[in-house]
Amino acid sequence: MRRLAIVLATAVLSAGALAGCGGDSWADKCSTASGVVDCAPGQRTAVKEVKGELLDGKQYDLKSDLGKVVVVNFWGSWCAPCRAEADDLEKTFQSTKAQNVTFIGVNTRDDRDAAIQFERNRVTYPSIYDVDGKVALQFDVTQTSTPATLIIDRQGRIAVAIRQATTVTQLQPLVEKVAAEGNG
Repeated sequence: MRRLAIVLATAVLSAGALAGCGGDSWADKCSTASGVVDCAPGQRTAVKEVKGELLDGKQYDLKSDLGKVVVVNFWGSWCAPCRAEADDLEKTFQSTKAQNVTFIGVNTRDDRDAAIQFERNRVTYPSIYDVDGKVALQFDVTQTSTPATLIIDRQGRIAVAIRQATTVTQLQPLVEKVAAEGNG
């Protein structure tokens, strides 16, 4: 019952915050097509402080990856589309990490053991454990569904948001485009 109350409270808070209540959404400045929000460098919004505990108990701070392109994937072990996209995310991670690209998962509304089991033999990058949705709210984005993926540029700004499951054929070119921008 307590878990249900947490999930419901998180959903209500997330719906209001992620819908951009009270002001313009950062995505309004960007182009949107087929569930992908793509922002030109001059239109990007900086991500504020994002910290959280990884599934393995270590701490993660997005600031430690400033200067890298960071792909952030919101997922849950209970999510069928998340299972479907996991191999594509890992393939894209392996194909782009030499370009100073890193990946971080954000596991949401999940049991830690189920999340760890889900990751085993699927992905090699770490995930933040975000059972109550607080880390997702730190990104201050319109992430209204799971799965969803963000591409953060080297300056810590949101370059791309994918509001659905993704594939290597969709994700990798987007990551490579942002990685090719350099530090400008």
